[in-house]
Amino acid sequence: MGEQPAIEAIGLEKSYGDTKVLTGLDLSVPKGSLLALLGPNGAGKTTTVRILSTLLRADAGQARVAGFDVRAQRREVRSRISLTGQFAAIDGLQTGEENLRMMARLSGLPPGQARRRAAELLERFDLTAAAKRRAETYSGGMRRRLDLAAGLVGQPEVIFLDEPTTGLDPRSKQQMWEVITGLLRAGVTVLLTTQYLLEADELADRVVVMDGGRKIAEGTPAQLKHDLAGARLDMEFTTAATFGEVAGRLGHRAVHADQATLTIGVPTDGSSAHVRNVLDELDPRRISVTRFSVHTPTLDDVFLTLTGHGAAGPASGLTQKESSHV
Repeated sequence: MGEQPAIEAIGLEKSYGDTKVLTGLDLSVPKGSLLALLGPNGAGKTTTVRILSTLLRADAGQARVAGFDVRAQRREVRSRISLTGQFAAIDGLQTGEENLRMMARLSGLPPGQARRRAAELLERFDLTAAAKRRAETYSGGMRRRLDLAAGLVGQPEVIFLDEPTTGLDPRSKQQMWEVITGLLRAGVTVLLTTQYLLEADELADRVVVMDGGRKIAEGTPAQLKHDLAGARLDMEFTTAATFGEVAGRLGHRAVHADQATLTIGVPTDGSSAHVRNVLDELDPRRISVTRFSVHTPTLDDVFLTLTGHGAAGPASGLTQKESSHV
């Protein structure tokens, strides 16, 4: 028998009144890996995290975290996990050092060990220079790092990160990614929820795509992009007449057509031979196509293929380029 997963869920269901939030969700996360839950607002990501971190009871289904049942063994689960939500849960009136020392004391460490643990985490998260400043003076990225550091005081086996980079600038986001990568190298298991396509692609060992409370796909980022999206050859044509003629000739072979930019896209394996063949077929005289490019598939393409809309959802305003402790 293989090693028991760090996180395992079978048939999780949750409703609020007549609204189904989760519908039979299954998850399995091996120890020391990162699983990203990807989906728009309302997909059920945060509800899943709250159930697995013992903050919410499922209506049906079973779940175990760090080997313990989240319903019957809540105390054991809570002693082995950390949860960092979408907003930093730190005391702005205390300094960074005071926040960490307080968390260490609440975790049961004596005063001397609490000071040493706080100093260790401040250094690890590049906050030593700001240790004596009130947390309310920290930048957004610094507050998020302090929040995550507070969650690591007890050295948890499993960390739940619920959209931890929401609202961060690109530099702060990159710093958070480096911290998360360091946790994985140390053997910590991470469940990450995110709306950011690049984040899931950059960090995840496996991705679960959620929509409407259901798991609609699962795999490594590379598998999902290869199996569900595929590469695309985009060609820009010289005139509207040529664009219309080629679009009509291609029919369903055209997977993308934008009349405003006179651009048509067709599937390709990305090889130079296939690209040349398509160009020779559609523009044998080499006068109709002004430029072309090979569009590498992204997780947004995967989500669009599966649901008909991007992973950020139609109303969230996010794009592909945007790449509480228990």
